[in-house]
Amino acid sequence: MKTIDVTETVRRELCAKINSERSEREVLEEAHGQVWDTGEMQKDFTVMSFAAPLIIVSRKSDGKRGTLFFQHRPRFYWGFQQD
Repeated sequence: MKTIDVTETVRRELCAKINSERSEREVLEEAHGQVWDTGEMQKDFTVMSFAAPLIIVSRKSDGKRGTLFFQHRPRFYWGFQQD
């Protein structure tokens, strides 16, 4: 049985937008606050799954689950939203 992802169209549109406007860290920080590179993100979060341009994470400091946005190149993560 095939699983239907009702978020696929929206995620594809967001992914195309984010990656067409690739930003350096300083630009992302100005727009979104805290930004993590891959190593920093892995120190602060456990990745549970990817659904580009989002990842589902668990914050190591308190176990809170949530999501982060990411862009592909350069790879940065931002916008933690707790579930």
